[in-house]
This record gives sequence, structure tokens and C-alpha cells, in this order.
Amino acid sequence: MTFSYEKLQDFTYQLFKKIGCPDSQAQTATEVLLSADLRGVDSHGVARLSGYVRLWEKGRINAVPEIKVSYETPSTAVVDGDGGLGLVVAPFAMQVAMEKAKTAGTGWVSVRNSNHYGIAGYHAMMALQEDMIGISLTNASPLVSPTYSKERLLGTNPIAVAIPAKEQPPFVADMATTTAANGKLEILQRKGMDTPSGWVQDKNGNPTTSANGVKEGGALLPLGGDREHGSHKGYALGSVVDIFSAVLSGANYGPWVPPFVAFLDPDPNPVGEGIGHFFGAMRVDAFRPADEFKSHMDNWISRFRAAKPTPGNEKVLIPGDPERELEIERRRHGIPLLDPVVKDLQELGVKFGVDL
Repeated sequence: MTFSYEKLQDFTYQLFKKIGCPDSQAQTATEVLLSADLRGVDSHGVARLSGYVRLWEKGRINAVPEIKVSYETPSTAVVDGDGGLGLVVAPFAMQVAMEKAKTAGTGWVSVRNSNHYGIAGYHAMMALQEDMIGISLTNASPLVSPTYSKERLLGTNPIAVAIPAKEQPPFVADMATTTAANGKLEILQRKGMDTPSGWVQDKNGNPTTSANGVKEGGALLPLGGDREHGSHKGYALGSVVDIFSAVLSGANYGPWVPPFVAFLDPDPNPVGEGIGHFFGAMRVDAFRPADEFKSHMDNWISRFRAAKPTPGNEKVLIPGDPERELEIERRRHGIPLLDPVVKDLQELGVKFGVDL
């Protein structure tokens, strides 16, 4: 089924209000969550709404957090999310990074005591409005095995970087440090399909194409899939995200990161507080005049767009192109949702008295 952005926006906002979120935070959480659906990252949009509600019901999400800066220098800060929705904590922290960049040239903020923050790209793209480069990282539930390991020790730990241009659309890289994000497995499970090879290993460490491989005790694989295809690089990238997001801030890291699913309890002996994030904001004119930089970004983008495509491909894309094109399409024609997601939302609506 297809729903208008406005309808899903109203439904999601009402749901966040029903669990006790203040008005401004409900609005922010709704905007962040639906940005995923608009940009085609369906695994991180309204399909996750029931997951947030279940965490709230278990007392693992604070609907009325007092988000605060707990430590800072002129260019850095640590933000305590007070157990709030990551959808709300992350924009607060990114705003702190941007304010520091306005005075210091760059701003760097590490976050503890937060929860799942939606798509990484949303928070990085906040910086574009200020002619800044935005960086967004987060750790996540341990579903990923390091290269050569059968244990699940890392999350999908995404990296997003947003860079402004002048006439061209911005460069926006938003990616997991695994071959595929867990949300893509959830989509395949709903469709009853297998995964491509290189996404998952079973509980014994052997390759599998079962979309239920992680549920059955297996693990997602780092970017690259196996050592011969560079999984050690994906493992290293995911580790950097984990350290910047959590070891630096005082959040849980590695296997201690709390699970997103409400039916699994967090480790009874945590090493930190909640989930961790890391944000950077870099003022372009702290390096060179912003207009000059953006003109050269236009030139960079134009040249890469003009690259000769390989056989069977029409054109070379710039990071952010597919998501931007989908957003235009979905704002115009609506957001398609899989039947299991619609059923899930309808059940939520009945439970909380909100009409879908």
C-alpha cells in the first residue's frame, strides 16, 4: 500500500505523543523517522516505529529526557541523552557540534545514554544548511562478527558524511560498515526471500543466504563479506565507529551495546550508558572561502557524473543521488509500505487509538 507523507507524518507524530513525548520532541522524532522512508531507507523508517514503542513499554526509552551537555571544551562536547529516543538526542547533539563549529571552526560531539537514532544521513545533512560538512556515526546492537570470528561483537555501525555544493545537489554518503544493514534482512524476511551471498554467516561461521541467519544464531558480515574481499576493512571501519561513539563518550560498546529488540534484555553488567553516537561539523570557510569550495565541489561532482559508464549501466552516480531522486518521487506520489509493515502500524493504531 502507498501512503502520503502527510498521513504517515500525522500518524507517527500522534503515536510519539501517545507515549508521552513533548510536542517539539514528537515533531523532531517524526521528521527524522520519516526522512528514512522518503529517502528509500525503508528499514529505518516507520517499519521501526513499533520497535521504539516496545522499548518504551519495557522502560528502556525515556519519553521525556533531559538531554544535556555533560562535558565540553570550545570545540568538543559530550552529550548525555538521558535514555531518550535517539531520534531526538542525535539532532540535539548535532546542533551542539554546529554551534561549536561557528566559533571554533569545527565541532565534535560524542553521545552516551541514547537509543537507536534512525538514519545516519539525516543528522549529517543538518550541517548543509550552515555551509558545513556534517559527519554522523553511531554504534548499534552486536549483530556483526569480526573477520575470522563466530561471535557477534559489533553493530552495523553506519558512517554518514554530507558535503555542500553550489549548483549541484550535495554529496551525501550514508552507509553501514557491514555488507548489508540488518534492516535489509528484515525486509527480505517479510518478502520471504534469501540474501545475496556475503551478507550473513550461520552460527558455525559458515556462509549462508538465509534471511533468518542472524535470528538463528548467525551474524552479519563486515563490509566486504570475507577476508579475500576486504572484510578486514569493514571490520576496522565498524570498530572506529564503535570507539568514537562509545569508548570516547562513556556509552556501551562492542557486545555490551543494548539490543534494539525489546524481547532481549540488555547485558546485566554494562560497561557504559545506553547507545553511543559521534558527530562532527566542519565550517567550510574555516579552510577556504565557502563559495570557492562549493564551486570546486560542483566541478568534482560534474566530472564524476561525466565518467564513462561500464557496459549495461546508463550513468555514474554520486553518493546521495538515489536517495534524493526517491525523495522527490515519494513526496509526489506517496510512500509504499509492505503489507506486514501496514499490519504492524494498524495494530499500533488500534492499541493507542490513532487512525492510520
